[in-house]
Amino acid sequence: MKVLHKIFGGINLTWLKVIILAVVTGIYTGLINQVPFLLDTSFRDIAISFEVWIFFGIFIIMNSKSNLDSALKCFVFFLISQPLVYLVEVPFAGWEIMNYYRNWILWTILTFPMGFIGYYLKKDRWWGLFILTPVLILLAFHYAGFLGDTMFSFPKHLLSCIFCAVTMIIYVIAIFSGKKTRITGLIISVALMCVLTFLTVSNPPVYDTVIMTCDAESEVYFDDSYTVYLSDESFGTLDVDVHKGETNEEDFYLLHALLKKVGKTDVIIESPSGEKVIYEIDIRRNDFDLAKK
Repeated sequence: MKVLHKIFGGINLTWLKVIILAVVTGIYTGLINQVPFLLDTSFRDIAISFEVWIFFGIFIIMNSKSNLDSALKCFVFFLISQPLVYLVEVPFAGWEIMNYYRNWILWTILTFPMGFIGYYLKKDRWWGLFILTPVLILLAFHYAGFLGDTMFSFPKHLLSCIFCAVTMIIYVIAIFSGKKTRITGLIISVALMCVLTFLTVSNPPVYDTVIMTCDAESEVYFDDSYTVYLSDESFGTLDVDVHKGETNEEDFYLLHALLKKVGKTDVIIESPSGEKVIYEIDIRRNDFDLAKK
């Protein structure tokens, strides 16, 4: 408990420390996002989602000296760290990567009012829950998203899922000292996690995609009279859909898939006469490779 109070309120957070923190986190995020074997794992989630940046925001707020100090330090931290992430990636991905920074500009601007309002959390009053609850809700939806990703491609994103769940508890305990306020905050956090866990588990994630098309230039023919399936049906289901052409376009067929988990299996396309064409599919969370056998 003493460690939590030290982290969230017991540090002399000078401007130099804020700038160093911004530079270090920006460089780290840009570099870690370029490590190929960490693709689609918790280690690269920092580059695309909010949960770790929320931690830094609350850390700065709780160690600031006034509303204005909090607002300015939050703003400067994100003003430095976010574009630095993309600048670090330029040598690897080209200047086009900077186009993604525009998605973060508005969020960076909003850190000023959020830092100003967030400072009231330091008052340690029950109404501080009205400030913290939107953060808990955002983290809860991140938690649910990572839980779904973990279910689809275990153990990937498990660390991010745990991080969201743990910080939803830690923020309540570290920020508030009143027993009733803490209990209320913990009830909110646990209730959010329970509801979203139930919804996620009862509606498992699927990767809904088209893995093949059949038109005049296709190497393999199939239509809606063909039988299509995966050799291991635990990976998902296949069906043939017809795409209705518009005006001068001709109809063509799509091999549609609802995929349930990562891994390799066979795609089997069987004609009415029993002839089979087999492909191996390597399924990832939001991508796949297909190769004829």
